[in-house]
Amino acid sequence: MDPIRHIACLAFPEVMSLDVTGPLQVFASANVERQRQGLPPSYVLHLLGPEAGPVKTSAGFGLVAEQAWREVDPASLDTLLIPGGMHMQSLCEDTELLDWLRQAEPHVRRLGSICSGALVLAATGLLDGRRATTHWSDVKALSRHAEVDVQGDRLHTYDPEGLDGDTHVFTSAGVTAGIDLALALVEADLGRPIALAVARHLVLFLRRPGGQAQFSALLTPDPRRTPRLAALLEWIPANLGADLSLEALAAQAKMAPRSVSRLFAQELGMGPGKYVERVRVEAARTLLQDAQASIATVAHLTGFGHPENLRRTFHKHLSVSPQEYAERFGRPTSD
Repeated sequence: MDPIRHIACLAFPEVMSLDVTGPLQVFASANVERQRQGLPPSYVLHLLGPEAGPVKTSAGFGLVAEQAWREVDPASLDTLLIPGGMHMQSLCEDTELLDWLRQAEPHVRRLGSICSGALVLAATGLLDGRRATTHWSDVKALSRHAEVDVQGDRLHTYDPEGLDGDTHVFTSAGVTAGIDLALALVEADLGRPIALAVARHLVLFLRRPGGQAQFSALLTPDPRRTPRLAALLEWIPANLGADLSLEALAAQAKMAPRSVSRLFAQELGMGPGKYVERVRVEAARTLLQDAQASIATVAHLTGFGHPENLRRTFHKHLSVSPQEYAERFGRPTSD
């Protein structure tokens, strides 16, 4: 019989909600998939806070921690995850938390971070001599830890074989890369069929090809180059399937539509509509390299809606159809 694995994620004031809920949902969905197959659940999930009770996230709503982390015996845990959030510096200076993590490390099978949670792991010294990644905007801060082998183009540094990463202490990049990490952990625990079923159910990709650096500068803009649009440009790639009209972008940026158009022209040399189209094409180009997605699914995920819209736009930018691109640069996908 498969063992019951206790998965714990820390929570703290201003934690990034998706850093917590995204990976935990992957483990929860793995339980559902096993139950569909007549198998018992594999994971028990725990949320640990500074104290038991509500913890306000950076999104403004609260998550409820069932227990204070200091009250937990690390030996009872299989996997411990540290998410990112706002005000990470105070967490990196919390000597009680850092000591608890150092004491926990030999007892847990896996210790990992999501997004800027890598800064906390680095502050413990547990990343010294190990490969590590984090959100692209925090790579410079992580690089200040001279003993850490920072690899800013990685989605995560977990490797079940220990060849191109670590089986015990590992990190993941920005936000949704925590979901990539959780899928990799599920695959290592329960096998590829379960992980693939979870990915399909959640409309995800079991393995995104490449790393953060695979995406063009359009998908990871340098905030120093576009200071007034930085937050909006970071938001766009995570919401490609949403309404990205000028009016919607203006509402997100809390600006007048005319001001948004002017800033795009000044800082990017193109209008908002053209920028969004290019980001969607870039995202589709990357995702077409993954055999799990049909062209219809890629069209949906990247905001083109119908495959014909994707085909026309793809051909306009790359002079090749999505199907031809998939066959030439990845494994063939079907409509």
